[in-house]
Amino acid sequence: MLGDMVGYSHEHWAPFNVQCRAVFVESFNPRELADALLRHGPRCDGIAMMALEHPAVREAVATLAARGLPVVTLISDLSSSERVAFVGLDNRAAGRTAGYLVGRFIGARTAKVALIAGSLSYKAREEREAGFLHVIDELFPGLEVVGLREGQDDAGKNYRQARALLEQHSELAGIYNIGGASDGVARALEEAGREQKVVFIGHGLTPDTRALLIGGSMDAVISQSPHMTLMNCVRIFTNLRDKRDVLSGVEATRSQVIFRENLP
Repeated sequence: MLGDMVGYSHEHWAPFNVQCRAVFVESFNPRELADALLRHGPRCDGIAMMALEHPAVREAVATLAARGLPVVTLISDLSSSERVAFVGLDNRAAGRTAGYLVGRFIGARTAKVALIAGSLSYKAREEREAGFLHVIDELFPGLEVVGLREGQDDAGKNYRQARALLEQHSELAGIYNIGGASDGVARALEEAGREQKVVFIGHGLTPDTRALLIGGSMDAVISQSPHMTLMNCVRIFTNLRDKRDVLSGVEATRSQVIFRENLP
């Protein structure tokens, strides 16, 4: 969805004298991402990417930086790298928010909760998990986290992971989907007849998650503005071009907690 937005937002970039295009790379494949960075680097003046936490990606960023080509990480950062800026949420705080919502929705009782991640190759996923676990341990001692499963942001895989969790833990009371493809988790909840009994929190307001909120199988979505994310990337590149401070005019990325009753 973010990539598609690049394609139909050209009028927004015109005042900045910038042209943007999106390139899609195979998910969770750090070698493919590193190759794409090196392949597209000579054809552009800057690259914004959703980073995978891997030495090959870090080395590719360092190679581009040595050539004077700036790289911005968005949504998920790349640790110990030569990227010029990160545009995204405080993902540890986002995970804490999810943990707080799950705990408050479940209430003061003993229960089990679970996490489903796209891939732990994303630093954002690690940070969200850490924030979630910390707030559960800190504030909700009656809740037991029964494990973290990877669904590769694939609806079919998320469905199978959620079904397995529901079958193994009859007292499961909450699921936090750290990544995407929340529709797969919701399908498992609905088939088991437990969509009104299991608290379900996820990320990203999309047509799918919007429908799940309206239908009641999803309780809350932690989201950020995709338009503002892209605008911040453009501002960073124009700042570098015009020799201003890299973060001049760049707005802090704020999270929104969306419920059915406050859908924008």
